Amino acid sequence: MRSMTGYSGRCFTSGGLRALIAIRSLNHRFFDWSYKGAPLGKLEGRLRKMAEKKLRRGRVEASVDLLSFDPGGWDIVINEGLLGKILVALEKASRRVGKAANFSVDNILRIPQVVELRRKPLSSSEMIFLERSFGRALDDLLQERRREGRETARRILRHLVQIERALRRIESRARVEPGLLRDKLKTRLKELSPEEKVEDARLETEAALLAQRADIAEEILRLRSHLETFKRLASRENDESIGKRLDFLSQEMAREVNTINSKSQQIEIIRASLAIKGEIESIRQHVQNIE
Repeated sequence: MRSMTGYSGRCFTSGGLRALIAIRSLNHRFFDWSYKGAPLGKLEGRLRKMAEKKLRRGRVEASVDLLSFDPGGWDIVINEGLLGKILVALEKASRRVGKAANFSVDNILRIPQVVELRRKPLSSSEMIFLERSFGRALDDLLQERRREGRETARRILRHLVQIERALRRIESRARVEPGLLRDKLKTRLKELSPEEKVEDARLETEAALLAQRADIAEEILRLRSHLETFKRLASRENDESIGKRLDFLSQEMAREVNTINSKSQQIEIIRASLAIKGEIESIRQHVQNIE
């Protein structure tokens, strides 16, 4: 079981290039990619495919910040035409005021659109380095998601234990429900017709009909089956994407316990079913974070 939330951030260096790679993953129904950082061209698409292959669900926010220490990796572009116009205008202004203006290199660099510092396109070796580094950052993220997933699994299993305990209480009370319904029906009939004797055959027939409508054996059986499947999925070690299956199972469990609650007339069963509903709701909140 793996969580959909996690964070990985590392700094990688190769030659004159340093890369700060950060990957954050959040809850999402499907795989959703978001990239911010240095322009990577076609390399960004390759990084996206790497992430999608390993992170099947979740919103993935990735960023790559580059710092090049190699002067050969940069181009300096000077807009000579614009700089010429600025110098001519400055010379005219100097003649008008009768004072020469000094124009330093620092002044030139500060003028917008005159000097532009461009990083050269990534070389093949740099792209290989970044791809490998991104893979290592992804592995770190996966470790974090697995660690959080194991903790979530432990929490879910504790909720499942509480559900099983409540379900055993329901099963024990369900065994005596037909007899309770029969006694309740007999008492009710005597209250309505105290002077009339109730025939045993009629009483048994009416009691059987009530017991049939209140029978929850099938719901208990299905709920226990869902519990076993849920426990098996939450306990095993694998890299499958099981979040959607667990969410479906929790919905099915909620449906069964709602039926049990609506059918039963025993306060003990109603209380136990309400306790199960609370545990299932907690499980569903955890499941929303599972890949």
